[in-house]
Amino acid sequence: METVPTTVVVPTLGRPSLHHLLTALADGVGPLPTGVVVVDDRPAAQADRDPLDLSAMQSRLRGLIVLRSDGGGPARARNVGWRATRTPWVSFLDDDVVPAADWSRKLADDLAAAECRVAGIQGRVQVPLPADRRPTDWERSTAGLATASWITADMTYRRAALRTVGGFDERFPRAYREDADLGLRVLDSGGALVMGSRRVTHPVRPSDDWVSVRQQAGNADDALMRRVHGGGWRVRAAAPRGRRRRHLATTISGTLAMGAAIARHPRIASAAGCAWLVGVTELATARIRPGPRDRREVHRMLLTSVAIPPAATWHTLTGLWRHRKARPWQGVPELVLFDRDGTLVSDVPYNAEPARVAPLIGAREALQRLRAAGVRTGVVTNQSGVASGRIVPAQLAAVNDRVEQLLGPFDVWRVCLHGRDDGCDCRKPAPGMIKSACEELGIPTERCVVVGDIGTDVEAAEAAGATGVLVPTGVTLATEVAAARYVQRDLDAAASWLLSGAR
Repeated sequence: METVPTTVVVPTLGRPSLHHLLTALADGVGPLPTGVVVVDDRPAAQADRDPLDLSAMQSRLRGLIVLRSDGGGPARARNVGWRATRTPWVSFLDDDVVPAADWSRKLADDLAAAECRVAGIQGRVQVPLPADRRPTDWERSTAGLATASWITADMTYRRAALRTVGGFDERFPRAYREDADLGLRVLDSGGALVMGSRRVTHPVRPSDDWVSVRQQAGNADDALMRRVHGGGWRVRAAAPRGRRRRHLATTISGTLAMGAAIARHPRIASAAGCAWLVGVTELATARIRPGPRDRREVHRMLLTSVAIPPAATWHTLTGLWRHRKARPWQGVPELVLFDRDGTLVSDVPYNAEPARVAPLIGAREALQRLRAAGVRTGVVTNQSGVASGRIVPAQLAAVNDRVEQLLGPFDVWRVCLHGRDDGCDCRKPAPGMIKSACEELGIPTERCVVVGDIGTDVEAAEAAGATGVLVPTGVTLATEVAAARYVQRDLDAAASWLLSGAR
């Protein structure tokens, strides 16, 4: 059966709209995507209590699988999804869009027409608005998706481009700006982003009266954008400038009015209060004018226009502080290779007894965290005891099987059986095992990290073009610590650093 050379990745919170999306894909005209990855981003407890049941769709959509990101946010969910793909393209859809009947066929046309320099192709988003009245403030906000750049409501990237920039920046905790940030980084890497011909419909979700106030949390994300992309990021991403300065002025006026009133300075309180009222009135008028102007909408605009300036200012200030030292996103590694003895398990020289295998503190938890984020894991270990006759291959295999039972599953194993003077290219600090493991999994060495407890682990990583991380133990030499570029105190700290994505 002919397929489109892309995998569709859909992060979801388990909304009913997910089934409408998958049904539209299955019923579409033309070839189906090669695979579909649904990433359940609900908190772990909720996902355990009410797991997604997509068994009925799995018979209609070939390659449909469900992964979990345990409430890490849409950026992390998409990263978990695309790292599980193997197709040359990855297509991101939101779980509340409805693809047109010919979406897959038009997507195939878009991919076939893409030149080599094209790294991403944006779909066309339609937001249905009421025909019998003017749209509300919330409906107009949603309609802005139709003209936004690179939004993941429907965005397809080359998988190689995602690898190059490290995927989505997981410091963006909500569905806001993470798509613009990715687009800018892809452009900076030399890729081109173009508009495609396929279409999806993005309905306006129901909302409550305070949704516009909650939206002000995005000001913290704007602070991160400015930090990593500079002051001109809005122009490059075609993002509206917003009202941050006006909100600040209104908030300062209101705060000054209240302070002056408490301190019994009526003239200052009156002047500041008038300035605050002007700011709130201007904001409310700007929001009411284009809307339906019915009683409920006007009431909602008046109330929220009082709350929006301080909310926007608060989130702006917290974002500036939180991201004051933010570094450019490098991405979570696709593969982390661990040394065995002294790193994952206790170092028992020439161990031939599976019963003596004892995981080090934090090893299991660190591995679980990496795997939950979609990172593949493996082991690279020197075992010269086989060459010297101290252990036999069957004993070594039994010990490795025990490590796998306690800490696996690992995606790849590489074991060097040679002695120190055998002149092989696999024994660390030689890079052979690392290169071979990456080659087997189809992962560039620059997207691989090697974690070990001695200098030869780090040296092997650097020789292979990977990143080496030293986790010192009692046998680690002070000179090895001084020579290592990256040192972490334990496996938990190493996992946290790797998952931070800003190495």
